[in-house]
Amino acid sequence: MSATAGRRIGVLGGMGPAATVDFYAKLIEETPAGRDQDHLPVVIWADPRVPDRSASLLGGAADPTPWLRSGIEALKQAGCDLLAVPCNTAHAFVPALAAEAGMRLVSIVDVTAETIASSGVRVVGLLATNGTVRTGLYAEALAERGVAVIEPDPGDQQLVVNVIASVKAGRVGPVDARALTAVARRLAARGAEQVVAACTELVLAMNEGDLGPPVVDPARLLARRMVEIVTLAHCAPRQLPAGSRLG
Repeated sequence: MSATAGRRIGVLGGMGPAATVDFYAKLIEETPAGRDQDHLPVVIWADPRVPDRSASLLGGAADPTPWLRSGIEALKQAGCDLLAVPCNTAHAFVPALAAEAGMRLVSIVDVTAETIASSGVRVVGLLATNGTVRTGLYAEALAERGVAVIEPDPGDQQLVVNVIASVKAGRVGPVDARALTAVARRLAARGAEQVVAACTELVLAMNEGDLGPPVVDPARLLARRMVEIVTLAHCAPRQLPAGSRLG
């Protein structure tokens, strides 16, 4: 296959570092390559100094916009024309910055919402940062496509936030997987057909087979979509039946 098709992917990463590594691994896995030269040209800008996106949205941290703008500009200067941001909460900031830089943002939120809606699922549970939940990033994108969102109750939301913090601190363990399993099953009991791991750290703490409801991995879906765009795939993005595990 032609690896480049004239496109170069820019990855705005570092939010957090482990999630960036996970996304790049998935990008490699999703690429139908038989040799080094078949893989996609990718430039990764990983700046973990970006202020906490969720805390900023909630009024408790500095505005991350200057850091995000700097990273996008660096990717633009490196010749990238497609932008992937494997941080869900950052999508409260990056669309305007990508447009400002003249780069095409492939939104992890939109890709995930489109894939869920096309699968026939109509109710999902949401596991995400407080900032993503409060700003309605996923609730709005999914509602536009006819999918309802169930959010964790306050106690369960705190469990999710704690797991995200554990991954970022590099100390994730079995207790974190058990916490996510409990939250996911309670969301399923309330009617969720699938659970969206709408923070890229969360899949790093999950034992997916134990969760109960099927899990949607936005990072996997974003990686898959980037490959489809760059390689000009001859078929439409995969449409999975309700109940399938997406990634």
